[in-house]
Amino acid sequence: MRDLASRLPSSPGFWRSPLRGPRFTSVLGLVLLVGVPVLFVTGLLSYAAYNPGLSPVNDKTPDKGILGFYLFSWPTGPTWLYRLTQGVHVTLGLALIPVLLAKLWSVVPRLFTLPPLRSLAHALERISLLLLVGGALFEFVTGVLNVQLDYVFPGSFYPLHFYGAWVFFAAFLAHAALKTPAAVRTVRSMRDARRRPPDAADQAADRAADRTADQAADDLVAPAPDAPTVSRRGALWAVGGGSLLLLATSAGRSFDGPLRSTALLAPHGGAEPGGGPNGFQINKTAAYAGIDPAETGEEAWRLVVAGRTGTVRLARADLLRMRQHGAALPIACVEGWSTSDQAWRGVRLRDLAALVGFDGDPPDVFVESLQRAGSFRHGALRANQVADPRSLLALSVNGGTLSPDHGYPARIIVPAAPGVLNTKWVARMTFGGLA
Repeated sequence: MRDLASRLPSSPGFWRSPLRGPRFTSVLGLVLLVGVPVLFVTGLLSYAAYNPGLSPVNDKTPDKGILGFYLFSWPTGPTWLYRLTQGVHVTLGLALIPVLLAKLWSVVPRLFTLPPLRSLAHALERISLLLLVGGALFEFVTGVLNVQLDYVFPGSFYPLHFYGAWVFFAAFLAHAALKTPAAVRTVRSMRDARRRPPDAADQAADRAADRTADQAADDLVAPAPDAPTVSRRGALWAVGGGSLLLLATSAGRSFDGPLRSTALLAPHGGAEPGGGPNGFQINKTAAYAGIDPAETGEEAWRLVVAGRTGTVRLARADLLRMRQHGAALPIACVEGWSTSDQAWRGVRLRDLAALVGFDGDPPDVFVESLQRAGSFRHGALRANQVADPRSLLALSVNGGTLSPDHGYPARIIVPAAPGVLNTKWVARMTFGGLA
């Protein structure tokens, strides 16, 4: 029975890696201590960019309660704002995956320690650790699946990722409060040790220090470790190299020019999809969205504009006779990819608002698409977005007519807004009609 017990994960002798210890874990933990808050803040900024308090169609996270306290009117400048915040969020999240996995590997013996609950304080710590590990895995897995456009999980990505982030970050803060002081002390001891000339005695002292530097981390150090095949420094370099590799093969989709071809792991990396005025990235084709070409023909399609003074119906030819304006704007999406600036041309949203009685400051607008199913076939824009002179109902791009996949006969384009709020195949616009 004793021999069997030594082979169970609950036995300290089961874990033989000489890499585990408070020093290895502390370095990884401090990297996450910096990276995870950046992920959380940029995630909240992405949520705020949807203006979820404006209209229920923008808000995919019902009953958020006090979790919506940070919301504010999303600005329209700089035009690359959402491109930056969401690019950082997704690219940093991918780059931290090796660090997270290495951190979880380094502390896995603690999941099997016996007895599982030694005191009330220990029980609370174990519960917070369960929420931390579970929340981290959930957030990173759903985030990667969203980046790859693989929605295999049940339910909508938006509420799942939103509420999961709050659970994960709350557990992360509790864990950081408990462990950061010890991690800082451990890293400082590593720095002091590097100042001394290395020799066999120092290496033995370092191994002994791993067992005594932090009493809470004793269960991480193998009592009878195997012979090392790589140093801890080498292991940390391997983790860092993995992060740099993911960074190099994903970050390019947020940049212009040759760097885009380096985004090998991104759905929208590599070369531009085709040539001509409409040769830039999309998420949904017209066929995927169920757009019937018969509905978008010159004779059939009419834009319905509703507001204070009634309703106006405009053919595409009517829109082309209105004063046309241009704006150089990118498209940036929640999956972290973005286009370079495209030269859009069309009618200003505030000019359309003036047609239905809003000659001064324009109000919010509710936009409806010909798309009949799927998320964000409807969207709402705040008054500051409508008023911006760069906000257009675009009719052409880069000198050519919009293609069906890019929203023909007309689409919304607004500076700094998430891609899904730049509604394609627009059928109706209601100014000042939001509840």
